[in-house]
Amino acid sequence: MGKAKKEEEAVFLRKKITLLRAFSLLVGSMVGSGIFISPKGVLKHSGNVGVSLIVWFACGILSLFGALCYAELGTRITKSGGHYIYVLETLGPLPSFLYLWAEYFAIRPANSAVISLAFGNYILEPFFAPCAAPLPAVKLVALLGYYIVLILNSWSVSWSARLQNVLSVIKLLALTLIIVPGMMLLAQGHTENFQDAFSSQSLALDKLPLAFYAGMFAYSGWFQTSFVREELVRPERNNPLAVIVSVVAVIVGYMLTNVSYYTVLTAEDVLASQAVAVSFAQKAFQRLVSVIPILVALSCFGTMNGGIFTFSRTLFVASREGQWPPLFSMIHIRRHTPLPAVMLMLPLVTAMVCVGDIYHLLNFFSFSRWLFIGLATLGLIIHRYRHPELPRPFKVPLFIPLSFTVICLFAVGMSFCSDPVYVSIGCAMVLSGFPVYFLMISRPIPDCCRTTFCC
Repeated sequence: MGKAKKEEEAVFLRKKITLLRAFSLLVGSMVGSGIFISPKGVLKHSGNVGVSLIVWFACGILSLFGALCYAELGTRITKSGGHYIYVLETLGPLPSFLYLWAEYFAIRPANSAVISLAFGNYILEPFFAPCAAPLPAVKLVALLGYYIVLILNSWSVSWSARLQNVLSVIKLLALTLIIVPGMMLLAQGHTENFQDAFSSQSLALDKLPLAFYAGMFAYSGWFQTSFVREELVRPERNNPLAVIVSVVAVIVGYMLTNVSYYTVLTAEDVLASQAVAVSFAQKAFQRLVSVIPILVALSCFGTMNGGIFTFSRTLFVASREGQWPPLFSMIHIRRHTPLPAVMLMLPLVTAMVCVGDIYHLLNFFSFSRWLFIGLATLGLIIHRYRHPELPRPFKVPLFIPLSFTVICLFAVGMSFCSDPVYVSIGCAMVLSGFPVYFLMISRPIPDCCRTTFCC
C-alpha cells in the first residue's frame, strides 16, 4: 500500500496553485522582456506615436479576450498542457501535432533567441552608448546568458524556481523605475513629444500585423495557467478571476510605461535605439543609466528561465498523449531536471541567435504561435456545439472567442504581405510537420524505432 501511494503521488500533480499564486504566475509571465523589446517594433510598424499607443491598448484587450477564452477551455478540459492540449481536445491529433512540431523547432527556440538577444543588448548598451553595441559582441553575450540559464535549469529545479521568484520582483522594480520618472515629467508639462501624435506622414497600415505581433509578444504569458491546469485550486473560480485581474493590471502598467517612454523620448529616439529603456534612462535621470539596464537584463534572464519550465510540461503532456517520444519528456532521476529537452534546444537556439535579429525572429515565430492560438479559440467555439452537455461553470459571450479568432487568423494571413520572407519560413516549418505526422504518428511505429526513441 505504501509503495502504491508513493507511485500515485509521483504521477499525479497536486493542486497547490491558489488564486494569489495564479495571479503571480500570470503577472510574472507577462511582465518580462517584451515591454523592453516591443516598443520599437510597435512604433516602427504602426508609423506614429498615437497609433502605437492604440495598438498597445488593443493588444491588451485582445489578450484579455484570449485569456478569457482559455479560462473557459480550462473549465471544460481539465488537463494541463496549454495550447497543445486545447487544440488536441477540440480539433484533433493532426493540428495538435503540427503545433507541437512548430513549438519545438520554431516557436520556442526563436522566442528564446529573441529574449537572449535583448539580454545581450541591455548588458552591453551602457558600455558603448551613445553608439550601438557591436553585433558580434551582443550575440556572444546573448549566447552566454542563455547557456547560464540552461546550466541552471539542468542543475537544479529548486534553484531556478527560487531565482524566478527574485527575478519577478526585479521585473516590477524595473517598470516602476520607468513609470514613476515618466509620470513626474508628464505632470510637469512635458507633452511636446505628443504633438502631432497621429501624423499621417509615416502611417504604415500595411505593416500593422507586425505591430500586432510585437505588441502581443509583450503580453504573451496570459495563457500560462493553462500549462498548470491540473494544479489549480478551484480552477472554475480562481482561473477566470486571476486572468481578469492580472491582464487588466498589466494593461495599465504597459500603457503607463509607454507614455513614460514617449514623454522622455521622441519617436526618432525610440526608432534609433537598440535598448529603449537605456535611452530612457540617459535622457530622464543620469543616475538610473547604470541601474535600469541591469534590471532589464535580469528581467530577460528571468523570462528565459521561466520559458523552460512550461516547455518541459508541454513535452510531458505530449508524450502522455502518444505524440512525442518519451525520451524528450524524461527528467534526471536525482536532479529532476528535463535534460533531454534542454539539450536538444541548445543547437536550435544557438543557430537562431547567430543568424537572426530580434524583429525578424519575432515575425518568424509569431506566425506559428498566433495561428495555433487562433485555432485553439476556434476549437472552443466548435467544442461548445459538439458537446453542449458538458458542465460550463464559466462561459464567455460568443463574440469574445469569435472576434479573437478572426483577428488572430486575419493578422496571421496579412503578415505574409508585411514580411513575406520570414513569415513564409515560419509557415514552411509548420507544413514540414505533415509528413512526419503521417509517417510516424498516424501509423504504427516500427519496433526498431520504438526501441530507440520510446523507452
